[in-house]
Amino acid sequence: MGCLGNIIWFIFGGFISGLTWLIAGCIWCITIVGIPIGVQCFKFAGLSFFPFGKEIRYGGGAGSVLLNILWLLFPGIPLVIESAVFGAFLCITVIGIPFGLQHFKIAKLALMPFGATIE
Repeated sequence: MGCLGNIIWFIFGGFISGLTWLIAGCIWCITIVGIPIGVQCFKFAGLSFFPFGKEIRYGGGAGSVLLNILWLLFPGIPLVIESAVFGAFLCITVIGIPFGLQHFKIAKLALMPFGATIE
């Protein structure tokens, strides 16, 4: 399901999800201080474009907590809402449930992206 799921995902909504992560990364990279956050956004844009077959592991320390708080104040909430709404709409049908679950995975990542690794 990984390859076929990723192709269908990209055509029917993954492009929009990944594009919002790219836009957030570009906005963060405008300032020198925001470049590490922007680079993290670019990594997660790759996950948003093709999420099937990838797992997210959460960890981190005090630095991750501080960056997650800063993240939530600026671009985090809109990205969480976007993914949660798309996930809810996709879970209405039986065919859309796997895609909705991927959106919920991305919504959780959008809530706390720092300290997370993609495997």
